[in-house]
Amino acid sequence: MYEPGPSESALAAFGLTKADIPGVEYEIWPDGWLSFLVMDAMGTQWRTGACGATGLDYGVLPNVMRLVGVPAKDRPRVFQDIRVMESEAIAVMAEARDNSP
Repeated sequence: MYEPGPSESALAAFGLTKADIPGVEYEIWPDGWLSFLVMDAMGTQWRTGACGATGLDYGVLPNVMRLVGVPAKDRPRVFQDIRVMESEAIAVMAEARDNSP
């Protein structure tokens, strides 16, 4: 979800600076921050099958939410946010798979 890009020294070897490379920035609203942190932490918890990712492993989700610090009262909302992000991620991965050479 986040790639810092090449270091300043790596860019300097080619006579470039970070300003020479257009970046993409995303704004995360405060009410979505905990959901983002959980989704980021779940990045290695994808279930996969013959056709690629099928969904997240919900078995670890409660522990991840606790480790990230999601208050118990916010967990149902965060879970619904995760499901929306999961669905979109599956669609994006499927599209990338279908368009690969």
